[in-house]
Amino acid sequence: MKTTEKTIPDYKKLYTDILIKKGLQDDKECVRILKKRYLTTLDVLLLNDLIFKTSCRETEIFNQKHRSYNEEAIIKILDYQRSNNLNNSQLCRHFKLSRNTIAKWKKLYSTSV
Repeated sequence: MKTTEKTIPDYKKLYTDILIKKGLQDDKECVRILKKRYLTTLDVLLLNDLIFKTSCRETEIFNQKHRSYNEEAIIKILDYQRSNNLNNSQLCRHFKLSRNTIAKWKKLYSTSV
C-alpha cells in the first residue's frame, strides 16, 4: 500500500519570483518575511496581502472563502487574541474571519491554547 505525502509549494521561491516580476524586490516587509527559514500559513497570507493589494470588495470576499488554516496558524491566531485581550468580534475583524469560525476553533483547540 502506497502512502501519499502532502507536498507543500515552495512559497519562498514563488513569492520571490512574483516580487521580482512586479519590481518589488526591495520591499522591506516582504523581504523580512521571505528571510524566515520556514513560512507559516499566516506569513503566506500576509505576503499575499502585501503584494496583491486588492481594493475590490468582491475579490476580497472570494479570496477569503478559499483560505485554509493549519493547526499551527489557528493556535497562533488564538494566542494573538489572548495576548491582545481581544473578543471574538475584534479578532474576526482583524483576521477577516467569521465569529462562528473563531468560536469553533476555540472549542476544538481550547486545550492547546
